[in-house]
Amino acid sequence: MLAFVLEDPTAPDPRRRWDSLDFAARGACYDNNAGVPDSAAQVAARNAASATYRAAHPAGLDIAYAPGDRTAFDLYPAADAQAPCLVFVHGGYWQRNARADFACFAEGMNAAGWSVAMPGYTLAPEASLTGIVAEIGAALDWLVEHGPARGIGGPIVLAGWSAGAHLAALHLGHPAVTAVLAISGVYDLAPIRETYLNEKLGLTEVEIETLSPLRLAVTPKPMTIAYGSRELPALVHDARNLHALRGAAHAPGALLPVPGADHFSILDGFRRPDGILVRAAQDLLGGAR
Repeated sequence: MLAFVLEDPTAPDPRRRWDSLDFAARGACYDNNAGVPDSAAQVAARNAASATYRAAHPAGLDIAYAPGDRTAFDLYPAADAQAPCLVFVHGGYWQRNARADFACFAEGMNAAGWSVAMPGYTLAPEASLTGIVAEIGAALDWLVEHGPARGIGGPIVLAGWSAGAHLAALHLGHPAVTAVLAISGVYDLAPIRETYLNEKLGLTEVEIETLSPLRLAVTPKPMTIAYGSRELPALVHDARNLHALRGAAHAPGALLPVPGADHFSILDGFRRPDGILVRAAQDLLGGAR
């Protein structure tokens, strides 16, 4: 008799045995730096490439959208002011990195004829997660009002990576956002509260319930959820769980596993106009412009 093979080959979600994990093991579930052997080299290469790209495009840098050292945009407008705009929110578990570190990932979108806008935000513990979420909303409001004067007036696809994917997912409902591209994100905050990451975040019960995309009502706009096939299992399962939640509500959007990509190399899909993440952003608007 022919038997069906129905087992999922993906590594199991370690959070299913959360109560048996000690504090260090819980932290390891989310430690992307330790989970990618050459993460330091990848980050150094990214930062160097970003410094070069930023230096070559100085006209739209460090434009404040709110008071604060980090609440500013780097803008990379297209030649066509009505071209689509990718707004890219960086990651770093809400407590490290800066927009300048990710400038090189504007390259592929710019080459494809899109504008790119990269907002910074105040990091924890200087800001609470509630405050950080509000800053991203303020950045989008600013772009609606002031973007056209700076050559950015087209439809917005909001993208984010890692913690930035979480922030992007929370703003799918913003009136200016046409669609979201969420990359390698964390979508349930409850386990984060029981790891080393919470030392600076200080998450509250209210934040866990109101700022976890997996705990919120589904917004019926398009969202593509991407992850690398070599991501940590917790992040893979968060991506799949969010897509399943949205699918159950008949919300549009693809689940996009990127073959061979880890938490850092996945962003290379933004480096060329034919990159997989560039194509994903284009698909969210119905194809290349």
